[in-house]
Amino acid sequence: MKKIEAIIRKSKYRVVKEALHEVGVNFFSYWDVTGLGNEKEGHVYRGVSYSTSDIQRRYLSIVVNDDFAETTIQTIIKSAGTGEVGDGKIFVSDIQECYRIRTGEKGGDTLK
Repeated sequence: MKKIEAIIRKSKYRVVKEALHEVGVNFFSYWDVTGLGNEKEGHVYRGVSYSTSDIQRRYLSIVVNDDFAETTIQTIIKSAGTGEVGDGKIFVSDIQECYRIRTGEKGGDTLK
C-alpha cells in the first residue's frame, strides 16, 4: 500500500476531487494548510499591493493499494496542474499495514 500526500492550490481542489472520484478514489482526508514556497502571493489593501510568502493550500492524504498508486498520482498531476509556479507537490510513502477498526480485518482489502 502507498500513502500519497499532495499539496495543491485551493482553487483546484474541486477539480482534483472530481477527477479522483472518476478514477475510483472515493475516500481521502484533506486539510487547509498554510506554507512557504517559491510562489509569492500578492494582496491589495486600499490600493496598495502587499506581497506575502504565506500561501494558502489544500493538503490531501490518500492511501491506495500499490497497483493503483500511479493512476492516483497521474490523476492529481493532470487535474491540479496549471503550468505555473505553485502548483504543489506530491509525496509517496509505503504503508506497512492497514486495519479496519469496525471488523478488525487487515490488509489491502480494507481500502475497498
